Amino acid sequence: MIEVKNLTKHYGNQRGIKDVSFAVEKGEILGFLGPNGAGKTTTMRILTCFMPATSGMAKVAGYDVFEDSMEVRRRIGYLPETVPLYTDVSPPVYLRFVAGLKGIPGKEVKKKVAEVMDDVGLNEVSHKLIGELSKGYRQRVGLAQALLHDPEVLILDEPTIGLDPRQIKDIRNLIKGLAGKRTVILSTHILPEVNMTCKRVVIINEGRIVAEDTPEDLTQKLQRSTKFELRILGAGQNEIQDGLQKIKPIKKITYLKGEEKDHLFLVDIKENSPEIFREIPALVSQNQWGLREMKPTGMSLEDIFIQLVTEEK
Repeated sequence: MIEVKNLTKHYGNQRGIKDVSFAVEKGEILGFLGPNGAGKTTTMRILTCFMPATSGMAKVAGYDVFEDSMEVRRRIGYLPETVPLYTDVSPPVYLRFVAGLKGIPGKEVKKKVAEVMDDVGLNEVSHKLIGELSKGYRQRVGLAQALLHDPEVLILDEPTIGLDPRQIKDIRNLIKGLAGKRTVILSTHILPEVNMTCKRVVIINEGRIVAEDTPEDLTQKLQRSTKFELRILGAGQNEIQDGLQKIKPIKKITYLKGEEKDHLFLVDIKENSPEIFREIPALVSQNQWGLREMKPTGMSLEDIFIQLVTEEK
């Protein structure tokens, strides 16, 4: 549904993006993740025909964004990071105006406006001017205009920015409900946004793609060490820690919490060290301690993001 190959954009001598390539399947929700200034908005603006690229290729629904820009625009709904709104009209009036711009037949306008206002939760403020609305409700108006013409593709640049926690949850549920019906690119620098909404993630940093996969597969690829939470009973913290440090596969030991004879450690182990499952129980048995718990802990999306961005720098 969306195909991007070697997309590059320069602003004079300054880098925008360089050799960006990725694809989005029909009905997929893709998270486009990166820190501020990474190149997310530049990529979104090129895909929505807002501005041209310096080089490269991009297609949306089979149409080239450079050669068939009008066909691309008919098939996308776009929510920019800063939503351009007319503040001196009410949401229904604004949406009726947008419906005309998008070529929605006159007999369908009333129905379409009512549907999207209900979908994004605007009915309770329908009588107010947009200029009187909170930032969260203005964001909803922007999302409504993106959905109005029932597009095949939705491109959402920071869709929950400025919303309160309840509104964020509502918008996330709305976006998740689009899976399978529309193809969605969700651009954000907010890690939970991707984790809770998207099945696959592309991470961009300093204008280049640094990773592309599901959060689960990224974890497996990037976890060069294995971490365990280890709870041991029956001795003092220092005594247990001294014993663990003699086990060669253990790289690092962090004391998390404990009581007099109940201690929880985070143990960082070198990869491919299956002998650890024999050596730790043997140490515990030899010292007549009690091994209460030994469980692996995975990397979070935040861990992955920080590691990739740090390595790229």
